[in-house]
Amino acid sequence: MERRTWPLTGRADELQFVDAALRRPGGPRGVVLVGAAGVGKTRLAREALAVAAKRGLATKWAVATCSARELPLGAFAGLLGALDKDPADALPRAMAALTGGRGPAGVVVGVDDAHLLDGVSALLVHQLVLRQRATLVMTVRTGEPAPDSVAALWKEGLLDRREVQPLPEPETLALLERALGGQVDSHSGRRIWQLAQGNALLLQQIVEQEVAAGRLRAANEVWRWSGTPALSPELAELVDARMGALPDAVGDVVDVLALGEPLEVGVLARLTDPMAMESAEAMGLVNVERHSTGLQARLAHPLYGEARRDAIGQLRARRLRGEIATALAHDDEAQPTELLLRRAALILESDLSADSAMFTAAAQAAFRLLDMTLAERLTRAAIASGGGFDARLNLAYALAWQSRTAQAEAEFVALAGLARDDAERAIVAATHAGIVLNILRRPDRAEALLDEAEAAVHAPHAQTVLAAMRAMFHALLGRPERAIEASAAVFATEGATDQAVVRAACGLAAGLGVVGRIDSLPRSAVSNGHAAAARSLDGAVQGLFLGTMHMIGLRLAGYLDELDRVARELDNRTSDAVGVTRLVGVLLLGYASLARGHTQTAVRALREVHSGLAGIEFGAWEFLCRVQLAQALAVAGDAVAARDVLGDPDSPGHPGLVVLAPELGLARAWISAAEGATSEAITTAHQAADAAASQGQRAHEVLALHTAVCFGDRTVADRLADLASSVDGPRAPAAATHAAALATADGDALLTVSERFETIGDLLAAADAAAQAAATYQGGPRRGSATAAAARANRLAEACEGARTPALRAAARPLPLTGREREIVSLAAGGLSNREIADRLTVSVRTVEGHLYRAGAKLGTSDRTEYSALLRDAGKGA
Repeated sequence: MERRTWPLTGRADELQFVDAALRRPGGPRGVVLVGAAGVGKTRLAREALAVAAKRGLATKWAVATCSARELPLGAFAGLLGALDKDPADALPRAMAALTGGRGPAGVVVGVDDAHLLDGVSALLVHQLVLRQRATLVMTVRTGEPAPDSVAALWKEGLLDRREVQPLPEPETLALLERALGGQVDSHSGRRIWQLAQGNALLLQQIVEQEVAAGRLRAANEVWRWSGTPALSPELAELVDARMGALPDAVGDVVDVLALGEPLEVGVLARLTDPMAMESAEAMGLVNVERHSTGLQARLAHPLYGEARRDAIGQLRARRLRGEIATALAHDDEAQPTELLLRRAALILESDLSADSAMFTAAAQAAFRLLDMTLAERLTRAAIASGGGFDARLNLAYALAWQSRTAQAEAEFVALAGLARDDAERAIVAATHAGIVLNILRRPDRAEALLDEAEAAVHAPHAQTVLAAMRAMFHALLGRPERAIEASAAVFATEGATDQAVVRAACGLAAGLGVVGRIDSLPRSAVSNGHAAAARSLDGAVQGLFLGTMHMIGLRLAGYLDELDRVARELDNRTSDAVGVTRLVGVLLLGYASLARGHTQTAVRALREVHSGLAGIEFGAWEFLCRVQLAQALAVAGDAVAARDVLGDPDSPGHPGLVVLAPELGLARAWISAAEGATSEAITTAHQAADAAASQGQRAHEVLALHTAVCFGDRTVADRLADLASSVDGPRAPAAATHAAALATADGDALLTVSERFETIGDLLAAADAAAQAAATYQGGPRRGSATAAAARANRLAEACEGARTPALRAAARPLPLTGREREIVSLAAGGLSNREIADRLTVSVRTVEGHLYRAGAKLGTSDRTEYSALLRDAGKGA
């Protein structure tokens, strides 16, 4: 197996500290690096010597070992060769040999694992420092006794001492990505960091093992880790060395925690020997920390649990899990939901008898925590032990939200026959219809399911559930005014169920957001929707959907601070989730980042989600991700990748998500802009605006028209002015002002609107307005204003993480071309023939030839390959 390269990462502070110690003319003559095994001391010391060698110092490297400790000067044998056996003669000869040929810059001696030095070697090191014959870089393992003469070096201030800490999570992720050569999924990165705990050696062992096993692999440019690690012989050897030989009673403590951690100390004491617990803590195997409910014990390293679980037999493991579950039943201090889930998960794989009611209740708790995998396991156990309708409904939910749609639909069909009353019939029909619309993309059939249920259900509260789902359908299918009306009717219904309230809140938030009346959305509707979601079975997912609809409205209105707040809240809600539900949290962070113009941050988040959803049909979120990622890539200038993500250019989009059709149009417009086809981009943005207007989506219409303005459109000032009077939020009036300033070529007004968008938080629009101001000033008498506007545009472009919009490209280093000439030159540089350019821009070939002739005269070349270089150089300032 090919070993990958692991560059030194995250040790800039330590390297600076060591380098300063090596350069000091007086005082301590070197440094001792202290840390746990595998933390990276040796690598850091080696790097320090390499830096010293580049400065002209002679370097020597010695490694102390247990075996070499038996021999005088054993650690230096490879450097010294044969010496006199008499220590009195050997010591000065060794010192001379190590420092000989030192040159004017001096010599640096590195000693790895100096705590293992024999007595004579330790004395040699001490004398080298004391007599200032060499500078020392030593490593010492934490907790290991060092020879007195070695310890004296830092205790007496002769060497500086630096503790080498485990790598924090961000630095671990950076190292992981450098070693793997690509982006790592955030959940996978977190899992790997938690397992390695910042230990560089363990990290390398885990990654090399998991890549070889195929569990850690790249898909769609993102590395993901699936499954659980199996300890390789090398990794098992490292873990065993850290744990050491365990007495039986201590091993029992570790085994119980391996199967059931964390445990309250009182619970652990009921299951194991209290004296052994104390020994396990003293040996560094168990950590005891104060928790809100008292003292809590867990293993000191997660790999200890992996190692012990591998060694526990199946029968003993089942018995221990049963004992832990029984002990937890007497633990009144734990939180009820957490206690329920932990006991149920333990009983699943124990020798205790099954309890369908408990498994059903635990599955519902797992849903509320968005752990769909556990929910399915618990639900299947409930069904196997006699669970009825509730358990089958849980299973249908679990399958649906893991995107196993065919299985879920089969369950819903069966549930329709098992439903015992109107309430059960309504929730089955509403949820089944939602899956058919959102995931199966069949709006006609979905609405037919609702029609059939409305005809068959008569109980008022059950009818309200169906009415709420209908309100959601109106919103998603581009009927926002009807969504608002239907949602308001549900909220006006006394005693509406939680399932109805959360769905009505989704419909109301979506409807008011896209029509531009988000200021009319009562905070109580959103808060009540989330509260209802927290109480209902599928509410956790519905709560995410409510949050998504709310965020779309906030972005369209220009309330970007509130958008960030909601995105962070939803991300926190999904931070401990797994699978698709965790990806939704990442998606919403990416959505908020793109709204702010943080292009690369958005690309990273959205690419992670796109990779994670590969091959999975997940309706609104999958579609929203593709559209947003395509736009982010296009803003970053990568039109090829953007087209690849968006897929078929002729696709009408998601038939069940007509509300997002304008977003699809805008993504296509941005791709055209990234390709240099600016007039085509403007036309496409107009089409998106017209599509929004046809549905009454005035807020989306504003965004689409303003996008055209950012591309350079000077024709929509009146239309935006009309919309600004009826659309809530700061975006619409700012967009109208921007359009008017561009139409009248008012550079001062463009700078003012740039500042306005920066205040709103839309840095990309602010950058475009500043770039357009610079272009307006260019060639006029106010060259200083042009320079200042260009500087502002460049600053904002940097804040947008390298965005490459038409306005920024044109303002970076202006070429002596008209807008149309630049567009045609861009397309020619992209490899299109004159005929292809003419077809794309709907002009004649003769017109294209004329523009290329005039552009060539201005640029001094008609070579299309040189056009690419000129355009690339012209965009470097942005």
